[in-house]
Amino acid sequence: MPIHDWTRVDAGLFHHFHQGWTTTLSNALNAGILPRDYFALVEQRIQGPIPDVLTLELSPATEEPADDYGGALAVVTAPPRTDLTRRIESEIYAARADRITVRHRHGNVVAVVEIVSPGNKSSRSAFRAFVEKSADLIQQGVHLLVIDLFPPGKRDPQGVHKALWDEFLDEDLEIPSNKPLTLAAYDAGPPQVAYVNFIGVNDPLPDMPLFLRPEFYVPAPLESTYQATWNLFPAALKGLLGGRT
Repeated sequence: MPIHDWTRVDAGLFHHFHQGWTTTLSNALNAGILPRDYFALVEQRIQGPIPDVLTLELSPATEEPADDYGGALAVVTAPPRTDLTRRIESEIYAARADRITVRHRHGNVVAVVEIVSPGNKSSRSAFRAFVEKSADLIQQGVHLLVIDLFPPGKRDPQGVHKALWDEFLDEDLEIPSNKPLTLAAYDAGPPQVAYVNFIGVNDPLPDMPLFLRPEFYVPAPLESTYQATWNLFPAALKGLLGGRT
């Protein structure tokens, strides 16, 4: 279904939708999209930002062969369909030698899904904390999927992807004026790779890659879970966003 213009309502209403969407997305991932040894949880506190959805792998691993990815797609045979792909070819071997592994009491955190909220951009310090902590996750080897349904503002004039990617590689980026919203999937690598789609209000949401290991991912069902969440959004409030059902 078409994306709504969430700038038309206050942050509290988006927060309500945000909470429902994260639960629906987590449930969808657990309903057969993730391989057997992986599972998704909502809002578990880990080192770094408080994420919306965590993807974890059981620890210790099962007795499956090390190269068995349980149905995950390989980039080499099924490259993600995105508007923009950026790869950092250089590897910083010193950083790899003492890379921090983020752990959770239920298993190893392998990926985080973050749905950007108005609060993430409410102040310079809030946005800087979001960017730095998100970059830290990638540097620690945790894959990241960022969903930003808000257009660039004074905190991120070139969008959230540009702000985050500049932590790794500063390069020019021009966002299409009619597609100011950003979906960005980050393969933590090595090498680190960004897969970015630019979308606009009234566009459908494409599925985005959620990486489980370098170059292996599952499709995150953004469109179907957004629709399911919208179906349960209070009917009395839908008119504030255009009234589409």
